[in-house]
Amino acid sequence: MKDLLLEIGLEEVPARFLPEAAEALRAETQRHLRAERLEFAELQVYATPRRLAVLARKVPERQWELTQEVFGPPVKAAFDPEGRPTKAAQGFAASVGVSPQELLIREKKGKQYVAAILRQEGKPAQEVLPSVLKGIILSLRFPKSMRWADKSLRFIRPIRWLLALWGEEVLELELEGLRSSNLTWGHRFLAPGPWQVRHPEEYLKVLAEHFVMAEPRRRRETIEQALRELAQGLGASPVWDQELLEHVVHLVEYPVGVLCEFPIQYLELPEELLVTVMKDHQKYFALRGSDGRLLSHFVVISNTLRENALVVKAGAERVIKARFEDARFYWRQDLEQSLQRRLEGLKKVVYHERLGSLYDKALRLKSLAGFMAPRAAVETALAERAALLSKADLVSGVVREFPELQGVMGGYYALNDGEPPEVAQAIREHYLPRHAGDALPCSPLAVLLSLADKADNIASFFLLGLVPSGSEDPFALRRQALAIVHMLAEAELPLSLEELFEQALRGLQAQDNQALREAVLGFLRQRIPQVLQARGYESDVVEAVLPYALAEPLKSLLQRAEALRRLKKHAQFNPFLVAAKRVRNILPGEEPPPLREDLLREEGEQRLYQSLRQCAEKTEACLQDGDLEEAAEALLALTEPINHFFDAVLVMDKDPLVRANRLALLRDVWGLCLKVADFSKISEV
Repeated sequence: MKDLLLEIGLEEVPARFLPEAAEALRAETQRHLRAERLEFAELQVYATPRRLAVLARKVPERQWELTQEVFGPPVKAAFDPEGRPTKAAQGFAASVGVSPQELLIREKKGKQYVAAILRQEGKPAQEVLPSVLKGIILSLRFPKSMRWADKSLRFIRPIRWLLALWGEEVLELELEGLRSSNLTWGHRFLAPGPWQVRHPEEYLKVLAEHFVMAEPRRRRETIEQALRELAQGLGASPVWDQELLEHVVHLVEYPVGVLCEFPIQYLELPEELLVTVMKDHQKYFALRGSDGRLLSHFVVISNTLRENALVVKAGAERVIKARFEDARFYWRQDLEQSLQRRLEGLKKVVYHERLGSLYDKALRLKSLAGFMAPRAAVETALAERAALLSKADLVSGVVREFPELQGVMGGYYALNDGEPPEVAQAIREHYLPRHAGDALPCSPLAVLLSLADKADNIASFFLLGLVPSGSEDPFALRRQALAIVHMLAEAELPLSLEELFEQALRGLQAQDNQALREAVLGFLRQRIPQVLQARGYESDVVEAVLPYALAEPLKSLLQRAEALRRLKKHAQFNPFLVAAKRVRNILPGEEPPPLREDLLREEGEQRLYQSLRQCAEKTEACLQDGDLEEAAEALLALTEPINHFFDAVLVMDKDPLVRANRLALLRDVWGLCLKVADFSKISEV
């Protein structure tokens, strides 16, 4: 067995493409090697801006032998009455390269066929691997690719060299006139090369000696350590941002942290604005002091020697000062105009040609927020004010330059205008959660405004037919729907999804569109199991309460699920469940007529009827008080009367009136159970 190494040398690849490219290289290497019957112990993939490489360890020196059983015609057609091979058998044997005498008889699906055993010897790996490596390279696909010079090959960036080693042997591989070798290139400026790699085991060592950390994991650890050490020197801590960290990991080959500083007067700008400028424009890491405030220091992860730190520092400080100066200009300019005055600007920005302007959207949010405010115990005037101003910062200078700060800047501008702090906080938080894992809005007013915004977005895009399909969700409607479900589940807001979206559709004048209503609510309903299962509820409990998810507040739905989970632990639950399912299973598809008490003649049905009345009185009283656990437990009293009824009473009586009345009694029993949960979905414990 030998190690196999392939390195594709490239011009600098954009950092955002490298993680996906590395995974594609891993998947394609695995697929191509196994397709050629070459197994391996493990795969290690390396990625830097200038190279993609894969190391397959312990690859066998020959393909394993392939044994295959191939079926031919039925035995009746393959042999004549004397047992001699017919033309059908001879033709099949010739087609698979065996003699008719080598044919076997095999059974398949109860019938007998002739078959042949084909054996294909494995070739030496050395013969197969060049075409395998070429196939791996040609099969790689990227979000964006390019052609260069007079080449026909499309790739993420121009390929400059190929290294292909099979143990100590160079595999001869040719691609668009470029031939493989055992040479690699080091850091573009510090040790360009070429440098010889004699064996795959030397690969990482050779690169490390020439200022290249090929392993993304090592670069990440180095960057994290540099950030901690430089921050600790100031008694500070880095502003950790995993997205930025991942980007910088794939931006450099030789990471070295450099501590830099900017003029302290820029700290008058909002913290989020400073961090955004450092992150998005320059890929710098901000630092926070022990008091939690941003420092006038930052860290640059350079791609050069530590000896060049002063040059890197001077350049970074010069650039960041210019960027902050631009940000300060927009900030000061924005403060000169209130959010109220910016509402006129919203009238000039088209939200969608069928939905009007951003101002029209703000009016819809105002109406929706005003509708929800009394239920959320929020002052209606505050809710409507926050909703009206929520989109005004979209026409500000800072947000035009940094769209990711929408809402955040609106909160600052609202405070500057003298708006109530609750309004400013709601504007600031109403886009939350922006990404998976983000926190939900904190204040009741912020939750209310966030619900209004997301509900209007979903209803609007469904109205336009811009519905998520497959993996495509360009407007992040799934994330917004999930956020709505989470917020309604957390909030003390007596509002159902049906009520929320009925109002949202009314704002779009689409409340009478039944197909649209069903599509929107069905889309929301699909998100609910995810939320319940994330809270630890079993799938049968989720299915049992899901029918109630749209019509009642999600807070109540959680209480219903919790009551059911606790009920399943009761010693009498299984007998009750069996009895309840007996009731459900006997009910006909058509609806029986109303129950008549005068037709209840036998003791078993009278007893069940009296138990039903007593249980219904207690259950409904508990439901009225919101005590779902007591309501669920009250149903257990029906177990014995149900079992006695089935033992003592013939449900399918010859008299159609009696039969229908007994079915009506069982329908009412099942109907009472359904007021708690759909027990037909529950599994026995």
